[in-house]
Amino acid sequence: MRAFASRWWPRTLRGRLSLVALTTATILMVILTVAFNTVVRRHLQHQADDELRTRAAAVAATVVTDGSRVRVLETPGEELLDTNVWIYSGGRLLEKPSSATATSPLTRAAGRLVARGARTCVTVHSHDEVRLCSRPVPGGKGAASVVTALDLSPYRGSADTMLFASLALDAAMLACTYALTRLAVGRALRPVRSMTEHATQWSAIASQERFGAVTRPTELAQLGGSLDALLDRIRALLRHEQQLTQELSHELRNPLARIIAELDWWGARPRSDADTKATHAAIADAAQSMRTICDTLLDEARDSAATAPGTADVLPVLHRLVDRLGPTKVGVEVVVTACEPRLSAGVPDALLERIVSPLLDNALRHARTRVEILARARPGNVRVEVEDDGPGVPASFAAQLFQPGRRADPEDGHGGAGLGLPLARRLARSAGGEVDHDGRHTSGATFVVTLPAG
Repeated sequence: MRAFASRWWPRTLRGRLSLVALTTATILMVILTVAFNTVVRRHLQHQADDELRTRAAAVAATVVTDGSRVRVLETPGEELLDTNVWIYSGGRLLEKPSSATATSPLTRAAGRLVARGARTCVTVHSHDEVRLCSRPVPGGKGAASVVTALDLSPYRGSADTMLFASLALDAAMLACTYALTRLAVGRALRPVRSMTEHATQWSAIASQERFGAVTRPTELAQLGGSLDALLDRIRALLRHEQQLTQELSHELRNPLARIIAELDWWGARPRSDADTKATHAAIADAAQSMRTICDTLLDEARDSAATAPGTADVLPVLHRLVDRLGPTKVGVEVVVTACEPRLSAGVPDALLERIVSPLLDNALRHARTRVEILARARPGNVRVEVEDDGPGVPASFAAQLFQPGRRADPEDGHGGAGLGLPLARRLARSAGGEVDHDGRHTSGATFVVTLPAG
């Protein structure tokens, strides 16, 4: 059963939604059809009963019960009134239709109605459905009753016609519902299909196009945001893949050149056993060097790929860093300046914070009155400059500035272990960026963070 259902269950969202709409409409149509036809049949039966009671009242007007004997008056049109009419005096049958016998099912049913002694109606199933209604004749001492009959075939025919018409209308409505649902769902999913195609194309070429630039309905806007985040991650992964490829090609060039040179030299002229062993040792050493380079770069690529992908709005991150500083050194002002109102870097918010935070801490440690953070865009990247008005970096120490554990003056009274700047550079490089010291400034120190644009 499950295999049968899975085989015939639609595989597309459009087909499934259309099937659900069709099923819902079918259930609703069945309920409405049953209710409608039930009401129609009851209404037709009430019409038949009203006609029978009207005829019974007309016949009762011709029955005289003022004495002890019940008499039936002769009136014009008596043949029409006597059609399908039984007249009883007490339990004795006075008149009956010419087509009915004293023992026919209709006559027996009429006798049972009279025996009840009240205005009642029943349906008798003989050759056709016949409706019988009884009416006691008021007045006088004689107990007389009139029973009228009506063939229900025309009413049943009208009810059946209404049923077939409603079923045909239901079938047409269901067909229209299915077709319109497929059309509406198809049109509603057309933007999703277009977004999927664009996402596939953009992810393959690392395009900077994004869905967030177009105004869409709320649901599609949320989907576009998710796809944009996915595209950002794919773009960052592609960037790291390109970086890894470039680093591998650059680092492996020297060991490969060494191996080729050793082989060319070894095959250029006859060699002794000692020369051959030396060549083999050199080739083995170069191969081991290549293996070490591959392992190191691949490990670094795994760590970077796990932390680097994403984008960050630069200005909110910088303001958040400044807000988190709390009480700074007395008399030192921290200012964030941006050359563009919106800057996006190709790193996550957390990584951008970890890169800039050591530079900001270092600037506050050495600044006299002011620290300025300047953010600006450059072709293909974003630059964040952290500048202070402190004593600056001694020229003799500039070459050792990014070496872990090194400080220009360990006795200057400032805290720190000399690890902040190297950490900022390593994190920036893991994301394809760089941290440098700008030595052109003679007053104070300026550190420049360069990151890929988001």
